Amino acid sequence: MIAGNLHDLQLPGLPASLQRILNQPAHSLPALLATADGRLEGEGWFCHIGAAQTAPSESRHTEYHRQYLDIQLVLEGEEIIHFSPRRSAGGSEKKPDLFIVPQPELPHRLHLRQGDFAVFYPGEAHQALCAVGSPARVRKAVFKVALHLLEAEV
Repeated sequence: MIAGNLHDLQLPGLPASLQRILNQPAHSLPALLATADGRLEGEGWFCHIGAAQTAPSESRHTEYHRQYLDIQLVLEGEEIIHFSPRRSAGGSEKKPDLFIVPQPELPHRLHLRQGDFAVFYPGEAHQALCAVGSPARVRKAVFKVALHLLEAEV
């Protein structure tokens, strides 16, 4: 897991392929704020932009992926994401590459605000859209990056 902010992408450890995606002018915070909700596509990645409602963590599912990594980017509002740095396995596949963890151990949490992002690698369990206080609206861009883009850098 890597955390950062769009205003400072020179983070140590952020792979070059992710920097290339996030550094595109169309992916700056002002550009993404002006982009209509929907799906963006690139070579080896896609992105869903849209609004959602945060909820108490007890009512949120915990997920992980095997083929894609997530870049969870807050455009408006704020959320807490609970996570585990340990690789997850098992669970049930609810959609292609969306595995739900039935009884997760999530000892860590991130509080994300506008422009903040978190990168979750395949196997890293995360519970997004947890409320900060009361449930509220949040607008996000969630990039899904194919694992092969990272493997090409090694």
